[in-house]
Amino acid sequence: MSSSIPAHPALTLDRAGSWKRATEEPDWVRLSLIAVALSFLALFLVLPLVVVLYGAFEQGLGVWYAAVTEPDAAHAIRLTLLVVVIVVPINLVFGVAIAWAIAKFEFRGKPLLLAVIDLPFAISPVVVGLIFVILFGSQGWLGDWLGAHNLRIIFAVPGIVIVIAFGTLPFVARELIPLMQQQGKQEEEASLTLGASGWKTFWYVTLPNIKWGLIYGVILCNARAMGEFGAVAIVSGRIRGETNTLPLHIEVLYNEYMFTAAFAVSSILTGLALVTIAVKSFVEWHEQRSGETGSSH
Repeated sequence: MSSSIPAHPALTLDRAGSWKRATEEPDWVRLSLIAVALSFLALFLVLPLVVVLYGAFEQGLGVWYAAVTEPDAAHAIRLTLLVVVIVVPINLVFGVAIAWAIAKFEFRGKPLLLAVIDLPFAISPVVVGLIFVILFGSQGWLGDWLGAHNLRIIFAVPGIVIVIAFGTLPFVARELIPLMQQQGKQEEEASLTLGASGWKTFWYVTLPNIKWGLIYGVILCNARAMGEFGAVAIVSGRIRGETNTLPLHIEVLYNEYMFTAAFAVSSILTGLALVTIAVKSFVEWHEQRSGETGSSH
């Protein structure tokens, strides 16, 4: 009997250990990869951030405050925030509507609509700006009609809003479409069968299921809207104190060799970006935690 149960535990342990070693990278490989990743982050992310903050506060808090409260800088900050306040809600509504239509319904032209949504990713922002100048400029296709009705699009705030709305159009929709497709439409159909209206079905069934994806898409849309440069540079005319957003004003200051002021204004944009990243990280953490809690139940 004893010979029929050989002393295999050690052998089994050895095999398990060998298998474990075969499926894991050596320590030096893992450490090297971690070192390369950290070096890349330090060189291309942390170092530029440190340079911006150092340049902004190098000459003291008083100089920084004077640079960011100077009339042109203050106007650039207000204009950037104004555009974000206009563009983000527009793309939020559009993104939810288009994601709902694509994920919940079948219709002709659906692949074409998906391609149109991705169009801002495929076209250079500078080309986008040029397109809208051709459409709405004084010598453009609609220029005579706009001039006759005293409407100004190019070299004005409406043009900035239009090109930023176009550039940020896909973010909310592209975040929601796969999420809503994965969830299916059984819950909505059950709600409608029980007599709920379309609005109540959306508010009490669909929206709770997509809220974190929606917030994530809004965060991405907000970040892109604040930092858009190429298309805005074309349609705004770069009029100082009138149509310059924060990125354009920073470029103006830097080209005029006002480096401290440029870094000071850059620190505002950097601060907004850090807040956006913090909110994004919180949303991702909460979404992951919610998924783990749901799977545990």
